[in-house]
Amino acid sequence: MKTIAILLFTGLLSFLFTGDVSMSLVKETTIDSLGACQGVSIQHGKALLYGDREVGMIRQFSFDHDTLTYDHKECKLTVDGKNVINHPTGVAYHGNLPVFMGNSVKPAPGEKAWKAMIYCINWAGLWKTGTLDGGNLLKTISDDACIQGTRPEYVEYQHKWYVATADYGNHGNEVRLYDPERLSQCSKTSEPGVLYKKFTCTPWVQNLYWIADKGIIVLIQNQIEGRKWRFTYVDLEKSIEKGEQQVIKVVDIDQRADELEGFAFNGKDKGVAVTSSRKRNVNFMDISW
Repeated sequence: MKTIAILLFTGLLSFLFTGDVSMSLVKETTIDSLGACQGVSIQHGKALLYGDREVGMIRQFSFDHDTLTYDHKECKLTVDGKNVINHPTGVAYHGNLPVFMGNSVKPAPGEKAWKAMIYCINWAGLWKTGTLDGGNLLKTISDDACIQGTRPEYVEYQHKWYVATADYGNHGNEVRLYDPERLSQCSKTSEPGVLYKKFTCTPWVQNLYWIADKGIIVLIQNQIEGRKWRFTYVDLEKSIEKGEQQVIKVVDIDQRADELEGFAFNGKDKGVAVTSSRKRNVNFMDISW
């Protein structure tokens, strides 16, 4: 009975949401030793900032109101000292489900195709040893179903959890849902049974964020290639039904012209946005619904 009540309440929240959301930038801060920050994942009250320093890496921070305090915990995304996840783009983490990280690398001179890889990781082992050594890198998956880059994030669709990802470019962009069990076992995402659903979306998606109680996936975007901030609130279920994004609200933050890379809510009306800039790369936001 309690479970039914929770489901009904969650559905009511989604039904009542009319897109009246606003976002404001309230504090700009600089955090060093991240390289170009590529994203933020908030887990168990901690902020995990990941970037492409001399190697791909993750650092853990605690919240002190509108300040992040470094916990002196860092992971390097290396094996035998080799930079494996050199440009981390996205962390898919939910409960006891497999943990995935993305790696999106621009084509080398003379090449056309992006290198897009998804890695299945022993998350507890990574934080214990500080690297991907010792079997912490469970599976390396070529995201060959993508168009340009990969940025995994868990979403829930029809009471089952999937790994969503999206493209960055300006042509043929999609949000795709992968089955996590099949993804953790495959070598490439084009294998049968991995891709579950997909829909088209607008360009320049840097990352994704799932708002579970509203059934909304937020496309964390640039307004133009590599510049300016955009947050597109999308109804996931309707988008899958239609085959194209069904937009609830687009929020542009025009006072910032740098490259928005990632965003995560920290509570119902607070959020953290990160950029690839050397300064003002970690930013606190207020959100009202």
